[in-house]
Amino acid sequence: MKKRFFGTDGIRGKTGEHPITPDFFVKLAYATGLVLTKHHKSKNNPSVVIGKDTRISGYMFESALEAGFSAAGVDTYLTGPIPTPGIAYLTQKLDADIGVSITASHNPFGDNGIKIFTKNGTKLSEETEIEIEQLLDEALVLVTTAKLGKARRLDDAYDRYIRFCLNTVSNELDFKHYKIVIDCANGATYHVAPKIFRSLGAKIITINNSPDGLNINEAAGSDHPESLVQAVKKNQANLGIAFDGDGDRILVVNNDGSIIDGDQILFIILNYFQQQQKLKGGLVGTLMTNLALEEKCAEMNISFYRAKVGDRYVAEALREKEWVIGGENSGHIVLLNYHSTGDGIISALQLLSALEVNKMSLSEALANFSLYPQQLINIPIKEKLDLDSQIIKDLVKEAEMIMEGKGRVLIRPSGTQPLLRIMTEGPEKLLVVKAANYLAKAIN
Repeated sequence: MKKRFFGTDGIRGKTGEHPITPDFFVKLAYATGLVLTKHHKSKNNPSVVIGKDTRISGYMFESALEAGFSAAGVDTYLTGPIPTPGIAYLTQKLDADIGVSITASHNPFGDNGIKIFTKNGTKLSEETEIEIEQLLDEALVLVTTAKLGKARRLDDAYDRYIRFCLNTVSNELDFKHYKIVIDCANGATYHVAPKIFRSLGAKIITINNSPDGLNINEAAGSDHPESLVQAVKKNQANLGIAFDGDGDRILVVNNDGSIIDGDQILFIILNYFQQQQKLKGGLVGTLMTNLALEEKCAEMNISFYRAKVGDRYVAEALREKEWVIGGENSGHIVLLNYHSTGDGIISALQLLSALEVNKMSLSEALANFSLYPQQLINIPIKEKLDLDSQIIKDLVKEAEMIMEGKGRVLIRPSGTQPLLRIMTEGPEKLLVVKAANYLAKAIN
């Protein structure tokens, strides 16, 4: 069956427009409760951990989810604003059946959505998502009154997650000589990230760290690094770290203001894991991963695999292959030897650990690794295009000819927004840009 609501990473859209409405969230929670607790064996009610980012609409959807889960006989733990990977961790730690994060990630405050985790802290399989969607049209039949779910606030949620993140760093490492600017995107990391990095001894300067419900991701965070670049230069910091709204991915800024993307972060951590004998198997990238990283893996005699775009597909491939490291150039980094899902804070901690162990700056760590130029253009679309049509295939061939046969073309629909993403890549930047512009104009 074809999914109606679930995309690459949960469900997302504009608040107030179907399906991002309170009534839909009640039904979604009810259906999710039925599907993910059907194997619950304890005499006690099954349970769900519910967290959120800092959007003003999160309060409304939190209440709606609580009602839907209660109707299905599921108890709820409410954490308040916390990074999405914190929900994945707490779901496992509390032996809950379900984890739910209310978030639209890097989208503006007017959007919202939901990410759901299994009891193992993993994203849902597509089969489970379809099973949940099949129940959405069914009548909502409450459990008996005595079995209705109860709700309580989890007052120590932040402290538990902070300790978990800190435990991924060796006690022997000292970060006191680092000056780091942290951009919290006015999002879910605002009260945990600064505490974590300060407790490791680093001198921390925070920006975009005063959420008001309306300013999440506004000219801030991993999608808008301009203010971070300025702050790193102004404060003469060693580096800057930007999180997205729900804290599951990062972008890094070097001391000279240059931007370090997910592929470069992966390269540094991959080297570190190999050096520390933490590497198991190879590296999982995606269709968007820079060709230079794939070539570097071959040079290092490390296996490389491209999954579909989306950190869930990266994590699925890692588990299937029993590997431990993968990610996307957007900054989703999955390190299964530390967490079940992508975690921006843990990724940053491993990056810093790699630099500290080797006494290297970012520039030194990347001295022998250069990315090929890429050009990404997003085109708004109202309906799906047939990307297997002969017209599209011919356009791709023409774009490859523009790059003189030395480049790569990828056209794909966004899994989270009504956009068509066009990406070109190759050794010659001018030709890469020319090919992308040609495709965008032709498809438009």
